[in-house]
Amino acid sequence: MNATDDERRAELVATVRRLDARGLNRGSTGNASVRCAAGQGVWITPTGMGPEVEADDLVWISLDGTAVRGRWQPSSEWHFHLAAHRAKPGREAVLHTHSPHATALACLRRELPSFHYMVAIAGGNHVPLVPYHLFGTEALSQGVGEAMAEVDACLLANHGLIAAGENLARAEKVLAEVEALCGIYLQALAVGEPALLTAAEMAAVHERFRGYGRASRAP
Repeated sequence: MNATDDERRAELVATVRRLDARGLNRGSTGNASVRCAAGQGVWITPTGMGPEVEADDLVWISLDGTAVRGRWQPSSEWHFHLAAHRAKPGREAVLHTHSPHATALACLRRELPSFHYMVAIAGGNHVPLVPYHLFGTEALSQGVGEAMAEVDACLLANHGLIAAGENLARAEKVLAEVEALCGIYLQALAVGEPALLTAAEMAAVHERFRGYGRASRAP
């Protein structure tokens, strides 16, 4: 059964608070969105609000960005949230944070390559880096849309991390995994350049991931 809008808004608020509690975001620096139940728009966190946000504070915005409802202004990053939602069919949730390790790597203007097989958690062979653009601009939105057409995470140069998924739980899982991987990669870079897995090796990982954690035991 599809969740109602009340349920989706409550889950979005819980996710924002949990990201702050886990140290994956701080204060009002990040933002989050989830598709509304009817699918024609998204609920997004308002600008300037962090874990204190309540369900009634969330703002509804149409997928084309032409209609907004709510008592607050939507996050200044609503442009790239909509771009990420539109970029891939079945995508229901988008999270953006300034998590420490991912942001550090983004400030080095480096993508996250296939140094570890778990990079595949984001759906590709690497987590791409979107070139720097001022926050809240159409240029940044376009870069995010292009980067997230095939994968569920990207780094924003000198900015932070975006992760997405078919629901908020999946988006949070991707975000947490990518953040941890960025930390490991930064540690490896302190010693030297890590060896990278080949395209064939990553293809094997993606194939293994297709049924990973989803198969039930035969009776």
